Amino acid sequence: MVRAADDTQTLDLLTWEPPRIVERFEESKVRSGSHRDRIARAVAETLRSCSLSREAIAEGMADWLGEEVSRHMLDAYASQGRAEHTISYLRMLALVHVTGDLRLLQLGAELFGSSVVEDRYLPWVEVGQLAANRDEVGKAYESALRQARRETRR
Repeated sequence: MVRAADDTQTLDLLTWEPPRIVERFEESKVRSGSHRDRIARAVAETLRSCSLSREAIAEGMADWLGEEVSRHMLDAYASQGRAEHTISYLRMLALVHVTGDLRLLQLGAELFGSSVVEDRYLPWVEVGQLAANRDEVGKAYESALRQARRETRR
């Protein structure tokens, strides 16, 4: 007889959580008084959470960009005290490319009430749009049916 404690094949439905569709920084890690400082904190968090060394990240960015990027530059981008060294958009894209950290893109998208979502989730976003508009679509469909019936009766 298999006891529940020994069962390794059955999933515990109470502990299951759906995967996150949108990756975000923890607010406490990027909270700041200005957009510039928020970006610097986000870059610092990305560098901290990446398994690659800063040298390896800089090298990967340089390869992707075809221009020099150094560890010193990454340190400056991650520093709130170096306002004259805010990371450019192109270099941020290179940082995302090397680290895979989409939270950097999400940080900007949130300023405009938007989210960065992987392409594989887009069909479900469209389902959500349809569900949100189903009453409107249903009313338009019913109205078109009534109109068609009136025209066929004439």
